[in-house]
Amino acid sequence: MLSYLILTHFRKTAEFITDDIEDATVNKIALWLCTFTLSVAVCAVLLLPISILSNEVLLTFPHSYYMQWLNGSLIHGLWNLVFLFSNLSLVFLMPFAYFFTESEGFAGSKKGVMARVYEAVVLLLLLALLVLGIVWVASALLHDNIARKSLYDLWEYYLPYLYSGISLFGVLLLLLCTPFGLSRMFSVTGSLLVKPRLLEDVEDTLSCTVFEEDSLSRKLNCGSTSCWVKLNMEAMKKEHQTVRSKRIALEMRRKASPWQRNLGYPLAMLMLLALTVMCVLMVCFNVLELLLDEAALPRGMEDPHLGMASFSMFGSLGAAVQVVLILYLMVSSVVGFYSSPLFTGLLPRAQDTNLTQIIANCVSLLILSSALPVFSRTLGITRFDLLGDFGRYNWLGNFYIVFLYNMLFAGLTSASLIKTVTWAVQRELIRAFGLHRLPLTVSRSTVPFRLLLASGLSKIQ
Repeated sequence: MLSYLILTHFRKTAEFITDDIEDATVNKIALWLCTFTLSVAVCAVLLLPISILSNEVLLTFPHSYYMQWLNGSLIHGLWNLVFLFSNLSLVFLMPFAYFFTESEGFAGSKKGVMARVYEAVVLLLLLALLVLGIVWVASALLHDNIARKSLYDLWEYYLPYLYSGISLFGVLLLLLCTPFGLSRMFSVTGSLLVKPRLLEDVEDTLSCTVFEEDSLSRKLNCGSTSCWVKLNMEAMKKEHQTVRSKRIALEMRRKASPWQRNLGYPLAMLMLLALTVMCVLMVCFNVLELLLDEAALPRGMEDPHLGMASFSMFGSLGAAVQVVLILYLMVSSVVGFYSSPLFTGLLPRAQDTNLTQIIANCVSLLILSSALPVFSRTLGITRFDLLGDFGRYNWLGNFYIVFLYNMLFAGLTSASLIKTVTWAVQRELIRAFGLHRLPLTVSRSTVPFRLLLASGLSKIQ
């Protein structure tokens, strides 16, 4: 239900309210397939938190009659179902939804929904043969001695090999998006909260912004009748919208209470900084464990043995921290994914996202979320081993891949964090001392420290 509400909030209404009943039916079916895929993605995100919390609940209430339904077989079944549905959605449902919306039926066939179904199924079969052939050739190049057996042993070797490649792609995508998202979380959170004034005269800035907005409004109202200059109306409208947003933000800052302005923003920034530093420290500790003990490598297990011992050395508090860090990493990866230049065009817009973009977003979120359990276990964020087919990936037991992955994540996250904090402090100081009003010909990096200090002292006085 939540996934359906989210998709209906972003979908383009004109695609579902149309005179063509056939197109409307096809779009509704594709939307339901996207709803199912997004639901599976949410379940994949919650797999590790639910498993960790279930273990702590059984440790806290070991003999409770009301907790007998919560056992290892239930959690193991959930992992298997999420693995099955995620691969089903990724390999079959989402390609079928895309082909279904783009198909028109074979030439000469009777028009209708079933004609589109036939064409989509044929295209899906051709795509499956193409992908399976490419993966079989890759396995033959890497493992020549067992490539012929894998052709006849489709279920036991061939499909797990394909799933292993898909999971590796998802984990690599998380490696690129998560460090960038961790650095972007500071600016995204800062845009949602009211910042402290920090030597800034909000009333003066607000007055200037109001005058600028009024001037742009008058130019827009009489721009078409002006005989002196030829105005660029589109550029002026964008500038007016920017100034208007700035004015609204300044009014919010002026109306904010001192507690909200001086306590909320610093606490949020300190919390984000603490969570990010904690992630880096846990990854560094996992690197040391990898060098000293091979048992630190991620692996699969058949029976989780819930309620026997805590998966954190700090007990229930450590388990709660693990859950918070896993969810924080997922949010950061989504922020980094949509903030990267390659995927900015996929960012959904309310009531203005076509069905093809919705399908692409569902596929992207499913890839990120289904790789999250492997990602968290590989980095050592949790000690809960992978259940079911999640632990059958071929590359999990490779020490060099896991070690290099941890080192890259720690290095990229540390570099992004240092750069973000440095630039944020510099930007706030420049804004506080009023140096952002300097002309563009003057380089702000060449401003002497004495001028900076004099400007700050004059503002304090």
